[in-house]
Amino acid sequence: MSARRAPRRPAAPESPSPAGFRQGLAFLARRRRVLAGLAAWSAVEAVQTFAAGYALARALDAGFLAGRPGTGLGWLAAAALAVVVGAYGTGRTYRGVAAIVEPFRDALVRRVVDRALVDGDAAAVSRLTHQVEIARDALAGLVMVTRSFVFTAAGALVGLVVLAPVLLAVVVPPLLLGLGLFLATLRPLARRQEACLAADEAVAQSLGEVCDGLRDITAGGAEQGVRAETGALVDAGLRTSNALARWSVARVVALAVAGRLPVVPLLAATPWLLDHGVSAGAIVGALAYLTQSLLPALQSLVHGLGTSGSRLVVVVRRLTAPPPRPAPAPAADPVPGAPAVELRGVTFGYGEHADPVLQGLDLSLPVGSRLVVVGPSGVGKSTLAALVAGLLRPWSGEVRVGGVDAAAEGAAARRVLIPQEAYVHSGTLGENLRYLREDAGDDEVVAAVRAVGAEGLVARLGGLAAAVAPGELSAGERQLVALVRAYLSPAPVALLDEAACHLDPAAEARAERAFAARPGGTVVVVAHRADSARRADRVLVMDGPRTMVGTHRDLLTRSELYRDLMGAAGGDGRDSHPAGHAGDADGVDPVAGPGLAGDRGHVVAHGPVRQVQVPGDLADGGALGGEGQHA
Repeated sequence: MSARRAPRRPAAPESPSPAGFRQGLAFLARRRRVLAGLAAWSAVEAVQTFAAGYALARALDAGFLAGRPGTGLGWLAAAALAVVVGAYGTGRTYRGVAAIVEPFRDALVRRVVDRALVDGDAAAVSRLTHQVEIARDALAGLVMVTRSFVFTAAGALVGLVVLAPVLLAVVVPPLLLGLGLFLATLRPLARRQEACLAADEAVAQSLGEVCDGLRDITAGGAEQGVRAETGALVDAGLRTSNALARWSVARVVALAVAGRLPVVPLLAATPWLLDHGVSAGAIVGALAYLTQSLLPALQSLVHGLGTSGSRLVVVVRRLTAPPPRPAPAPAADPVPGAPAVELRGVTFGYGEHADPVLQGLDLSLPVGSRLVVVGPSGVGKSTLAALVAGLLRPWSGEVRVGGVDAAAEGAAARRVLIPQEAYVHSGTLGENLRYLREDAGDDEVVAAVRAVGAEGLVARLGGLAAAVAPGELSAGERQLVALVRAYLSPAPVALLDEAACHLDPAAEARAERAFAARPGGTVVVVAHRADSARRADRVLVMDGPRTMVGTHRDLLTRSELYRDLMGAAGGDGRDSHPAGHAGDADGVDPVAGPGLAGDRGHVVAHGPVRQVQVPGDLADGGALGGEGQHA
């Protein structure tokens, strides 16, 4: 490990946002018919709650206590029938709950997948496999217990009113007191629940990094530091769990007050109630409402809201909140008169102890110039392109585009990188070509097609409105799509990294001339054909840390490596080192670094990834890393 990292702190929990509640209400409002059906069947379910106390009171007062056991049995039979009706209503409510929960889960999955594709969310797997399911189960439980409590409480309170309205004065005050205590604990419980989830994520991410780097940890003797860091995260998780458990005690107290305390004043007031005309059956019925209906419903509500409700709020907020973004380098405008591309003493390598790929490289390209980069496979030509594109950061030195640091905010808008194998997505040809500039008109697109030499491809596919089947395009046709797309980009600096290796020499020459002729355009070509070097204003010969810059004629005199490269082409423009897949014996620039694995697939420009890949799209063989718009 190159350096000790500061222990990762779990994110501080936040309060629920009004926007989140509004989104939740909007989600429910779109399903009013489902909610209406759910309420109707819940009302049917509440029949058994009403009958549980009222039928028992009538069975005593009008039946057994009045010497008419047949009447008493009849009321008990009516209560049993109400249980069957209520059970049928309960069974029908599950369909309504599913109609709410499953679309909710689908929306969360889409949000997580979009976020993973756009922002490279490292916790996407945990969110999909764990947190989305928590949210789904929590919402289902919350809907069930909430509507059950509401309709059970309604049935019980209506029954108390029908039996004797004065019973409400005895039962309702302690019930409301307990509910108030419970509601007061909801926010602290939600905050502790979120802290637990944050701690769990931190531990999972840390353990994932440790497992991936076990070899490096052992080789670097970093076991003690990693053990301390991971142990600190585990201890933080234990503290958050203990805090959650302490607040759970308050939930139990609230349940006791709301569910069991009302029985005490009811029993204590029984003599007074009997003296004021309340029948014995009504008191027994009220006791049944409290112990058989309200208490179980309260227990379900308290446990449901206290656990499922707080989990739902926390998880949904974490799944829908925008990801934290690292602070970008300060934004800066292009410096008037500055070189289009400038490298000052740039040194870069893959790994702390690896030999540098570039060492002390100085390079300055005026606006409108054309530079061709040549050298043996694996020498670092693609690495140089990635440094200029801002996808890699040098060990030392500066990389500037338009006089601005390559990593500064907005710098990516001034360069476009076209690697060897282009990404073509599903959609129309016009959508593919406009991917980096959606506002381009048809005339501009057609002009770009003609400049790059893609008229034949457009004609074969049937025009800009034709649907593209990525799997049916050849490698050369995909490169033409990427070249036109990059040509339309407003970025003044174009980096062509083997971007035309699948085209014939004449087509490659036409594409390079098109980019060189763009007004104010600067072109850097990582070449595999000798003719590219002959067309360039200047040529950069890379030979490990040793580099040499000059014109074609000058380098034929000064550089033995350059003469060898030109001689290998036979002087007729054939490939100097044929392009192929990374890893081939004489393939193109196999890159020796993580995050730059072959880089065979994107046109990269400014902005985050917005195109979602679908089955059938042709992707690259590995990401360059960093932020960029991929096509």
